[in-house]
Amino acid sequence: MHLELRDLQASLGIVVFIALAVPCSANRHHIRWGRVAVAVVLQFAICALLLRVPPIAQALGLLNAGVAALGEATREGTAFVFGYLGGGPAPFAVTESANSFVLGFQSLALIIVISALSAVLWHWRILPAVIGAIAVVFRKALGTGGAAGFAVSANVFLGQVEAPLVVKPYLATMSRYELMLLMTAGMSMIAGSVMVLYSIVLAGQMQNVPAHLLTKSLMSIPASILFAHIMVPDAGDPSPIVAPRPYGGTIDALTRGTADGLLIWLNVLAMLLVLVALVALANKGLSAAPLVAGTPLSLERVAGWGFTPLAWLMGLDWHHAVITGHFLGVKTVLNEFIAYLRLAAAGPDVLDPRSRLVTVYALCGFANFASMGIQVTGIAAMAPERRADLVALAPRALWAATLASLMTGAIVGIVGL
Repeated sequence: MHLELRDLQASLGIVVFIALAVPCSANRHHIRWGRVAVAVVLQFAICALLLRVPPIAQALGLLNAGVAALGEATREGTAFVFGYLGGGPAPFAVTESANSFVLGFQSLALIIVISALSAVLWHWRILPAVIGAIAVVFRKALGTGGAAGFAVSANVFLGQVEAPLVVKPYLATMSRYELMLLMTAGMSMIAGSVMVLYSIVLAGQMQNVPAHLLTKSLMSIPASILFAHIMVPDAGDPSPIVAPRPYGGTIDALTRGTADGLLIWLNVLAMLLVLVALVALANKGLSAAPLVAGTPLSLERVAGWGFTPLAWLMGLDWHHAVITGHFLGVKTVLNEFIAYLRLAAAGPDVLDPRSRLVTVYALCGFANFASMGIQVTGIAAMAPERRADLVALAPRALWAATLASLMTGAIVGIVGL
């Protein structure tokens, strides 16, 4: 397949992804198509600016050194606390080095370190300044501001529950569109803590992984606004917001950030354990069904069949679309972390460089079934009176976030490297 044909194929995909959102619209007559067009153009501009302009691309390349430093520093801590389980020297001869890697005590522990560091940077007003600058750009370009706009920009660095937490006083009075946007953005991006983790997991797959994951998250802001607006057209002007100061000092930020990171770490461990166990249980039931193409059925495989045409619409040839569709099925049924682990385990040759790049962007986000429960539970704990709205919006937000990630995959395939 020629590159030009792939570009046309991905361009068709962008149109189809938008069309797939329209039937879910609460009021399609109020959709502002000019805003939709601007959101698409912004995604192309962000992608081209961050990946194709040499000075900016080189600056983002420095993120690799930062990620490596954080990984090495975390290994020092895990080795000290957990010994050889945390990456320290083993007190015995290691015959299978691959089995010496313990996910929970090594890579996942990075979440705690990043959470503590993020809290300190928030208290020092560094993160609020960066988030505020991002929010200003999208407020001027797309008219999305106020508490929802600030929280959506915060999602570039914070998680799908942590970002709404910074606008907790405003949740009760948000419009349905603002809640929809908040939930869509939360599921279409990843937290800064796991961004660093995924950069380490995918290091053998491609170069400058941190830069790509950051680019994807920034592209997801206009993508989230686009699909949230289509599904729940907004009305009214957002009110201004002042970023809160939740910490009493640097030590308070460090200790509370560490405690928050510990809770996230435990939650991730528990979710991975339960999700893998439940899906394995369901797959055992499906294995009783007749074989399909000589292979037992599984939830991930069935979901992958549904995602294969969508993967093709991102500009992939059919062979690679089948592979990427499988990974998208794993992401949706389980989560993106397991999908990335399986992509890394498959090796760099399972996809060509362009298809791998598109796949990494499409997988980058919390759009999975478990996230609906996480968001409803987490945000409803801050604003109990909005639980009914959150429950009603959650399935649409999952679909909107999935389409947003697919769109970013199509766009990065067109822009290329």
